[in-house]
Amino acid sequence: MSTLAGSTSDDLRRKAISISGIGAHEGNEEESIKKQFNRHLHYTLVKDRSNASNKDFFHALALTVRDYLSGRWLRTYQHYYREDVKRICYLSLEFYIGRTLKNTIINLGIQEVCEAAMKSFGLKLDELEDMEEDAGLGNGGLGRLAACFLDSMATLGLAAYGYGIRYDYGIFAQTMKNGWQVEEPDLWLKDGNPWEIVRHEYTQRVHFFGRVVNTDGRIEWKDTQVVLAVPYDTPVAGYKNNVVNVVRLWSARAPDSFNLQFFNDGDYVKAVCDRNIAENISRVLYPNDNMFEGKTLRLKQEYFLVSASLQDAIRRYKASQPGVVDITRTSFEEFPDKLAFQLNDTHPALAIPELMRLLMDVEGMSWEQAWNITFRTCAYTNHTILPEALERWPTQLLDNLLPRILEIIYYINHLFLIEVRRHFPGDEDRVRRMSIVEESENNQINMAHLAIVGSHAVNGVARIHSDLLKTTVFRDFYEMFPGRFQNKTNGITPRRWLLVCNPDLASLITERLGDGWVNHLGELRQLEPYAEDENFLQRLMEIKENNKLHLAEYIQTKYGVNVNVHSIFDVQVKRIHEYKRQLLNCLHAIVLYNRIKNNPNAPFTPRTIMIGGKAAPGYHTAKKIIKLFNNLARRINNDVDVGSKLKLVFLENYRVTLAEKIIPAADLSEQISTAGTEASGTGNMKFMLNGALTIGTLDGANIEMAEEAGEENIFIFGLKVHEINGVRRNYNPSRFYDELPELREAIDQLRAGFWSPDQSDLFMDLVDNLMHHDHYLVMADFKAYIDCQARVEAAYQDPLKWSRTCLLNIAASGKFSADRTIEEYAREIWDVKPNYHVIPAPSERPLAESIGVDM
Repeated sequence: MSTLAGSTSDDLRRKAISISGIGAHEGNEEESIKKQFNRHLHYTLVKDRSNASNKDFFHALALTVRDYLSGRWLRTYQHYYREDVKRICYLSLEFYIGRTLKNTIINLGIQEVCEAAMKSFGLKLDELEDMEEDAGLGNGGLGRLAACFLDSMATLGLAAYGYGIRYDYGIFAQTMKNGWQVEEPDLWLKDGNPWEIVRHEYTQRVHFFGRVVNTDGRIEWKDTQVVLAVPYDTPVAGYKNNVVNVVRLWSARAPDSFNLQFFNDGDYVKAVCDRNIAENISRVLYPNDNMFEGKTLRLKQEYFLVSASLQDAIRRYKASQPGVVDITRTSFEEFPDKLAFQLNDTHPALAIPELMRLLMDVEGMSWEQAWNITFRTCAYTNHTILPEALERWPTQLLDNLLPRILEIIYYINHLFLIEVRRHFPGDEDRVRRMSIVEESENNQINMAHLAIVGSHAVNGVARIHSDLLKTTVFRDFYEMFPGRFQNKTNGITPRRWLLVCNPDLASLITERLGDGWVNHLGELRQLEPYAEDENFLQRLMEIKENNKLHLAEYIQTKYGVNVNVHSIFDVQVKRIHEYKRQLLNCLHAIVLYNRIKNNPNAPFTPRTIMIGGKAAPGYHTAKKIIKLFNNLARRINNDVDVGSKLKLVFLENYRVTLAEKIIPAADLSEQISTAGTEASGTGNMKFMLNGALTIGTLDGANIEMAEEAGEENIFIFGLKVHEINGVRRNYNPSRFYDELPELREAIDQLRAGFWSPDQSDLFMDLVDNLMHHDHYLVMADFKAYIDCQARVEAAYQDPLKWSRTCLLNIAASGKFSADRTIEEYAREIWDVKPNYHVIPAPSERPLAESIGVDM
């Protein structure tokens, strides 16, 4: 008889509480947290309160919260195994998680008791939260989207696993030296990570190099170099539903036998040092500049991720049996009904040939059986239409690094081109365009084509983006597979991007609507009647002003710049890239400065222009734009004629934690990319939800935001997508220089070294690009942008009207919840239903029904 089976009901309850780590709902919850906190401080960290630092206190609290999660985590996976649910495997090379503590305690509903417990020790919760390092395992939107999706999948009760890489170094830390960006390593793990649990027992073996041997039809990949993929699990809590999912990040390790020959030859030091070759795979996140450049290490990372993740998913599938885990599944017929692999961009596209390899070479299936399973299981999300950003890998590199995978890709392409010729007989040009293998002097594999061919669903991330995929870059594929293409407009999690970062606004909304909006963001529409309630609008303005004060204090402390909190907080925060057009923002700052200097006594709407974002280390033009903005700031901020009318601030080292300070304080959100270049954007949604107004082009999700809020409540300017090609055919950017005096004055100042007195020709390359190579149409959209900014200034003169417009934007932001996005993925791609039921907490039901699970 098992221990649980022989226990009384009181024993069971005590065991449940013990397993959960904290006695939730048993006695005084605050006392339980205090007890666990002291236990971790004394016994895990071996510190007492007299010699512990805030960093120690943070770790003790994080471990206490993780204890609170542990019983829910086990209970969640028991539930998944008992119900034999379909598992969603979200494969992404980036997860831009940020900090975990505050988001987790809010999702668990224990913020107040944690605050009270820390206060009883003389500690402030927010100060401990500031001790946490950002998990900067992403470059920007793609990685942050993946993190939002994890939150939503847990909140919707989906059995989801995020699969990524545990980079030792995340996105680089950005510092400024004389106005130039300097990159510093981001060793985010230097103090340890209290959230993760290493799962050595689920380590997978990933193969590289070697040769392929065909013996009587039996394929073997021999003489490979093996790298071990060690999984580290971080829990992801759903919002107040007791669901805890996981993001599993793989760390590369060399096997004990790595380069054993060197040991045998007596070269111990070389043998040990050469282990780094294998372990470098998970050493560093590649900075993204939207310009694909093939690098062997990056290809290794992509294959390492998919091979380890797919092996792990197959292991778990084989161990799953309804209600029983010690019986192994031997049939793969149910595989597509029990697993879905979502490819977050082309980085995990090698999952398609790798799954084929595992099913054929390891599980012994025929090609037809394996392809049927692979095609039904995989789905692909595209994030860019920029041709230079699409991945292409040289066949020579693949042949050396992954010879078996290249063989499978060749055969996938062979069968696919037969199908193309059957659909479009005689159209060999189309066959060439659609081929996965791009034949030239140096043949390449087009990873987007591979992802489309091997996936049953392909989606863009905003309606215009999805339409452009079908009519431009993937038009041939859409004509052949029209039913395969879908749209899934991106979303953000309202938990982090309102509850966590703007608690005062969240409380005001809850006061009027209740808290149902947190899980059903569409309920924000019920705020619309308050647009005529001046008292409500006044409170909204007070919250915004308080958020602006907090940001102003940060800016004063960090940069020594005293900003006017009554000015327009004009914010553009995103990766620095030419298509995002931070340069257009810089030109506007120059125009405003010149207006003040030319007529110091004229009426002027005060403005604080803030730009934040990182340039990829090798992206010269992006770095030059940062230098330009910093030079503008140095001169403008110290000009007595300008005073408090205009300030410029570069927000150094932009990351998730800094975004949580900036976004609630913004008045104006700059979303000014060239129409047709931004796939969706998610920063635009965060600003909208927090009551900032948008100035932007009709690009990405801006279009849908304008539809939801009404075009009268958003500042739209510039060329539209259907106009771009016509303009480019006969584009002469210097014409705008001749026709627009304010633009000419700004260009002349850049050319003459007015903004770079120490090096007069410093910005000549930017001038040359604008005048002769203006691919992103900065000059063409300049006047429309300047005129639109004048409309912004006029609107800001009427605080009540501005506040009313802000409220209408908040009320219209419900569509842009990641919960809605994930619901659409679930129903229309993964064929699963969201589950809004709350799983009982560990203390609410004994564990007598529990079953063992493979995590």
